[in-house]
Amino acid sequence: MKTPFRLLFALCALAAAFAASAAPRKTETVVFIVSDGLRWQEIFTGAEASLLNDKNKNWTAVPVLRQKYWHEDPKERRKLLFPFLWGTFAKQGQIFGNPALGSTASVTNPYWFSYPGYNEMSAGVADARIDKNEFGPNPNVTVYEWLNEQPALKGKVEIFGTWQTFHDIFNEKRSHLPVRSGLTIPDPTDKSPEGLLFAELYRTETHVEDTDPSDAFLHVAVRRHLQKHHPKVLFVGYGDTDNWQHMGRYDLLLDGAHFVDAFVADLWNQMQSMPEYKGKTTFIFTCDHGRGSGPVNWMDHGVEQPGSDKIWVAMMGPDTPPLGERSNAPVTQAQLAATVADLLGYDFRKFKPAAAPSLLPVTQPSR
Repeated sequence: MKTPFRLLFALCALAAAFAASAAPRKTETVVFIVSDGLRWQEIFTGAEASLLNDKNKNWTAVPVLRQKYWHEDPKERRKLLFPFLWGTFAKQGQIFGNPALGSTASVTNPYWFSYPGYNEMSAGVADARIDKNEFGPNPNVTVYEWLNEQPALKGKVEIFGTWQTFHDIFNEKRSHLPVRSGLTIPDPTDKSPEGLLFAELYRTETHVEDTDPSDAFLHVAVRRHLQKHHPKVLFVGYGDTDNWQHMGRYDLLLDGAHFVDAFVADLWNQMQSMPEYKGKTTFIFTCDHGRGSGPVNWMDHGVEQPGSDKIWVAMMGPDTPPLGERSNAPVTQAQLAATVADLLGYDFRKFKPAAAPSLLPVTQPSR
């Protein structure tokens, strides 16, 4: 009996899809970067006029802010704020999360704040037990802990961040991952003049909030670390954007966001100049939660601030086709854990079947 044409077509399509999914990845290193609490509104439309002109909360003069960050065209305005994101990521990679284009990026946890978000993006599934930032050591195995158990990646997975709570989120005691965050960012083994100076400046800095240093200190530590060591999986968590928003300083939020964009550019350029990473590295850039809207709710997040479940995701690397700003492509935060493993040729869902699927099928051009 002859095979019906439709069945034959479906089988061919399935075979082609399998062949594409089975193709070896070109990515050998993944750098996962988070700018804490950075809203999609700033990412896709740039500075918000009403907040930019708020003379009551901003200490920076309005004309100065407008000169730096304002343009009538929102596409030009977002480029002023994020020149690397829109000048490089948008051309060489992909960006998800613009609701105006039907490309929503959402969290799946029910709380819409930091610890639940970091767990979701790292463990691949939301955990309703994690209902506060002071939850303590994470009971869930993250993709970073799991990858660190793979023979080819053992000892090559590292965590950096400004937030002290990353020690709990990545369960440092159980996972044995090297977590340099909060008070432990300086390298105690670096006795060089530069290393000693960095440690002194770090010790005497007035931290932004609690034990959180400024993003600039974290970035210098990461950059120096890359010069000496060559991790294969690197998590970097910048925190200034969240802190300035909680403090109601929209002027400093804009500066902090602009600096994070520059830090990402600096890391990308540094790694592309190193033979260990050039042409073999994928960057994932995102946030842990969204925020509310309006003159008050933009400062905070959580279920009391509608819209805090909306995030954004940007990817760039040799396995991410340059499709730019995506439309009609909804994604979730939970998909990011499997994506990190998938880029390196590992299937995180074999270990954790409940984890959300990788983004990589979504990032491929439609046929």
